[in-house]
Amino acid sequence: MVKPIVLIVMDGVGKGDGGSGDAVAVAKTPTLDTLLATCPHTWLKAHGTAVGLPSDDDMGNSEVGHNALGCGQVYSQGAKLVGESIESGLLYSSDTWKDLIANAKAGHALHFLGLLSDGNVHSNISHLIALLRRAHTEGVRRAYCHILLDGRDVPATSALEYVAQLEAVLAELNTPGCDYAIASGGGRMQITMDRYQANWPMVEAGWRTHVEGKGRAFASAAEAIEVYRTETGCIDQDLPAFVVARGGKPVAKIANGDSVILFNFRGDRAQEISLAFDSKDFDHFDRGDYTGVKFAGMLQYDGDLHIPEHYLVQPPVIRDTLTEVLCAAGIPEYALSETQKYGHVTYFWNGNRSGKVDESLEVYEEIPSDVIPFDQAPAMKSREITEHMVAAMASGKFRFLRCNYPNGDMVGHTGVMSAVVTAMECVDAGVKAILEAADKYGYTVLVTADHGNADQMTETKKGKTTVRTAHSLNPVPFIIYDRDNDWQILDGHYGLANVAPTVVKMMGLSAPASWEASMV
Repeated sequence: MVKPIVLIVMDGVGKGDGGSGDAVAVAKTPTLDTLLATCPHTWLKAHGTAVGLPSDDDMGNSEVGHNALGCGQVYSQGAKLVGESIESGLLYSSDTWKDLIANAKAGHALHFLGLLSDGNVHSNISHLIALLRRAHTEGVRRAYCHILLDGRDVPATSALEYVAQLEAVLAELNTPGCDYAIASGGGRMQITMDRYQANWPMVEAGWRTHVEGKGRAFASAAEAIEVYRTETGCIDQDLPAFVVARGGKPVAKIANGDSVILFNFRGDRAQEISLAFDSKDFDHFDRGDYTGVKFAGMLQYDGDLHIPEHYLVQPPVIRDTLTEVLCAAGIPEYALSETQKYGHVTYFWNGNRSGKVDESLEVYEEIPSDVIPFDQAPAMKSREITEHMVAAMASGKFRFLRCNYPNGDMVGHTGVMSAVVTAMECVDAGVKAILEAADKYGYTVLVTADHGNADQMTETKKGKTTVRTAHSLNPVPFIIYDRDNDWQILDGHYGLANVAPTVVKMMGLSAPASWEASMV
C-alpha cells in the first residue's frame, strides 16, 4: 500500500558511544529508543566522501547533508570543490580573481574576510594561505586578513593555533615594500556570520569592526584572544570583536574601492555580510560613507538571488533533485522548519536553488527562530514545528512532507551538556507526536539526521577531556515507521544520498539513473 511519507530530520543526531559525553544516550528518549528497538533501521554515513567532501576525516554539515538527502547523488562540495579549483589553477584564471588582483595592484588594498580554521565546514585556512601566496606572487603589496574565530567546527579553544599558522605565513610574505597583516577579528557567534537574517545587529557589529575599524584595539590578534579569554572565560566562537592597531590606529580598514574576498565557501552564514558589501539598496543598517568595493565570495552563496554577484569558484550544478522528481509526478509537498534550518529543507534540499520547482505543488513554512543563546532555550521551536507538521498531516493535502528539528545541532554547538540533553528530549517528544499523527491519518514516517553533533559532546586527547562543540563523524539513523507495510532494508553500506532513492521507491516511482541505490 502506497502511503504519503513524512521525513523527519533530527539535525545533529548521530550514533555516539553511549557514554557520559553522548547527549543522545544520556537524554530520556523513549520514542527514539522504541523506534530503534522495533522498526527497520540502518545507520547512514553522513560525512566525508559520502557527502562530497575531500576525505573521511572531514565532518559533514547541514548544507552538504541536506544537498545529499534532497538530491540522491554525491557532488564535490565545499572544501573539495574549492580545493580542486585552487589546485588546478582554475580559480586564478577566473575573470573575478583577475579583476580583484588588478584593482589591488592599481593601489588599493586586498582584504580577506572569513572563518580562520580547518574545520572544512565554512572554510579552510589552507585556502586562505593559498590565495595570500598567489596574490603575493602576482604583485599585490598590501593584503589584510579579517579573521573570524571558530571553536565550533574545531576544538573550542584552538584559535591561537590558527592565528600562529597564519602569522607565520604573513611574516614570510612581508618582503620589502609589502604589508601583509591581520587587521581585525572576533568570534563567529558574535560578529559577521549570522544566517537567515535572524540577527542583523551581529552583522552590523562585524561591519563596524572590519570596515570602520571600530572596536577594542590590541597589538596583535593573539593578544586579543588571550586577554578576552582571561576577562570573559568565553570559548573562541563567543569572543568579542577586536581591531589590530599600530601607533594607535587600525592596521587596515576596508576602504571604498578596495578588493575584498570572503573566503568562506559555505553559503548560509556568508549571505548577509555579502549583501552588506554588495547590495546597492541595502537598508539593514547604516553603512556610513560606504560607496562600494570590488567584492567576491569564494562561491556564489545563492545562485538564484545572485549573492554575491561575483565569486571565485563555480558551484556544483545539482540536477534531478527529489523535488524535481516528485513535482514531475504531480506529488504535492510540504517543507517546514524554524528559521535556523528553514533554508536547509528548502534551498539546500533543492540543490542550492531558491524558490520552488512548481508553485502549485509545494508549500514551504518557516517558523521564526528566537534570537537568544540556544542553551538558554533548548526547546527552540520544536513544539511549534510539531504542531504545524501535525496540522499539515491532518489536512491531507500533501503526499511528501519533510521537517527539520534543529535542536541537536544548534544547542549541541553551545557545548552545554545539560541543555543538549533537554534539546534531545524535546525532539523526542516532537517525533512521538508525529508518529501518533501518522497512525491516525495513515502516513509512513522516515526518521533520519543530516550529521552528528549531540552524540559527541566531549573529546579526550592525551588523557584530557574537554567540551566538544563541533559536529561528529558518527553515522546517523535511518528508521522506517509504518504500521501497514513490512519494509525490509537491504544489506549494504549507505549514506545520506540513499534516502531520496528510498523515498521514490516507496512511492512506486522511478529514480533518475544518476541516483544512488534505494535501501528497500
